[in-house]
Amino acid sequence: MGGGDDPHIHVEVKVVRGEAAVRTMLAATFGIAGDLPSAVATGCGLKVPYAMTSPRPDRVTCPACREHARAEHLHFADEIERIGTLPGSAVTSAEARQAAGRHRTLAERFSSGSGG
Repeated sequence: MGGGDDPHIHVEVKVVRGEAAVRTMLAATFGIAGDLPSAVATGCGLKVPYAMTSPRPDRVTCPACREHARAEHLHFADEIERIGTLPGSAVTSAEARQAAGRHRTLAERFSSGSGG
């Protein structure tokens, strides 16, 4: 577990497919929601209280987590674009490019110091 004196805000190790996002989707779709975990693994390798994480670039202050999130969003953007080119894909190539662009923008925001 991360030290109690760690002042940083981190990202979940699965920043693109985080547990909170899955929980929100389940709640919106089925009206059910499980409890959030009290501690989560982070992009920098620590385990910290969930409350000390954020998927938002403007909130994350841990440099290693910012780099991890940047890399994850770039990788996911590439995956999305590939899916858009597959025959029979439910996602058109234009939709895939648009979604990939959003993730590349997020990656850029994580690479800048301010997140803005």
